[in-house]
Amino acid sequence: MRLHRWLAPSCAAALAVGLAACGGSTGGSSGGGGGSTSAASSSLVVETSFVLKTLDPARMFEPTGLMIDHTLYDTLLTYKGSDVTTPVPDLATSYTASADAKTYTFKLRPGVEFANGDPVTAADVVFSLMRTKNVEGNPSFLMADITATAPNATTVVLTSTTPNTAIPAIVTNPALGIVDAKKVQAAGGSDAADAAKTDKAETALNTTSEGSGPYTLTSYSTTTQVVLTANPKYWGPKPRYGKIVIRNVEASVQKLDVLKGESQIAVDLSPTQAQGMSGVQIVNGASPNLFFLLSNDNPKISKITSNPKFQEALRYGINYPSLLQLAGKGAVQAAGIIPTMFLGSLPAGSGASYDLAKAKAALAAAGVGHPTLNLVYPSDIQVNGLSFGDLAARIQQELQQVGINVKLQGQSIQVALNSYRGGQEQLGLWYWGPDFPDPSDYLNFLPGALVGLRAGWAKGSDPSLETMGTKAAGTTDKATRQSLYQQIQRSMNTTSPFMPLIQPAQIVVGANAVKNLQSNALWLVDLTELG
Repeated sequence: MRLHRWLAPSCAAALAVGLAACGGSTGGSSGGGGGSTSAASSSLVVETSFVLKTLDPARMFEPTGLMIDHTLYDTLLTYKGSDVTTPVPDLATSYTASADAKTYTFKLRPGVEFANGDPVTAADVVFSLMRTKNVEGNPSFLMADITATAPNATTVVLTSTTPNTAIPAIVTNPALGIVDAKKVQAAGGSDAADAAKTDKAETALNTTSEGSGPYTLTSYSTTTQVVLTANPKYWGPKPRYGKIVIRNVEASVQKLDVLKGESQIAVDLSPTQAQGMSGVQIVNGASPNLFFLLSNDNPKISKITSNPKFQEALRYGINYPSLLQLAGKGAVQAAGIIPTMFLGSLPAGSGASYDLAKAKAALAAAGVGHPTLNLVYPSDIQVNGLSFGDLAARIQQELQQVGINVKLQGQSIQVALNSYRGGQEQLGLWYWGPDFPDPSDYLNFLPGALVGLRAGWAKGSDPSLETMGTKAAGTTDKATRQSLYQQIQRSMNTTSPFMPLIQPAQIVVGANAVKNLQSNALWLVDLTELG
């Protein structure tokens, strides 16, 4: 995620999993803990630390909003369970791609109705996608250079001005959920080119959801709770729960509530908080978030950090097992820039290995002596319960043994982002969360691309790697894509200004009575699949 597309200054402290947000428990509910949640009770309480600004799909791109809108709105394609490597049908039953990866044709599922009874048509899909594009809200970039058209009532065509193999993954995003065009237009909505100025439907969509998903919106607050009710007109399997209440609760209180049976799911516990819990089920696996270290490749910023041998010293000098110990159970070493659950990820063990002797030899070969360098990181946020400050201090300690002196410069997220985005940091400790679950999102790390430039890695720095990136961006064959993205990462693991560090743990805790509880890289928990 382009750090941080969804960040609001007032919620910087609630940026990520494991950090307290704004509220507390609001009382009891049926089920929870080790007890039962019967079909008769038909109610589910989910607690999370809200990062939520709106439920209007065209303007929503926050973690809590993604989880909620996924239950309210169908998308053309979706994912099942925790598997985000292959999109599956949702409103579209099938799709085809042109050989040049510029045109994608989707066939719609017949007979689907919105919760209000209106039929879902191709015109609704086009309106929804073009509204998200033209409102110019946080998720509008998903539709950049893409145009939606409807040649007939059951077909939607997405046309990109450039090859875009990520389109099947992009359309799974709840920000591209399909709304009832007639109802949204009546509420002041628009998909016109000037929608950024003329669209007035956000307030209405924060009151009444206009989707065809398994649930409808009953009540909404960005500070206390959101209540959803099962949609009786849903075309798919009947929702397990008649009502879902999503509460804004601090992580520490979430733990107490799920143990007491006050809630059935806690989304935001850290590995430390989850350790030793009993009488509940714990889903513990690697998060899609990637922590990485950058060593600025621009000699105008630093002749030391741009030295390839110095970068090699960093790569070998980081004690990856030590970082995993700090991150806790469920964290994994990043084998490359692409997270383990995405197409094109490298096998475990493919990443750099800690080798102090090699690190010292590389530093000596760099001819820079024992340098002192500044390491910038955001000091006021956590990701999946892991503090940047703790991680930076551990890196400082490890590199000291190599002969590299690191001065820690923790800054507020708003201040640190300026130097990061401007490519001004000698060393930087950051993370990337996926904009969409497709390896093409990580082409941003290549020379001349968004994150590459933040590390001073200019276009033309590695022509062979850049050629591979261009080829990967225009290849639709799954096996070929996998091979290309793995080649890209192997090259970057040897020569690049980036050192992929770890994927922290993503933990979801649930009552034993909740069935099919899984975490998802895009919407945290799929509340619609629970049994």
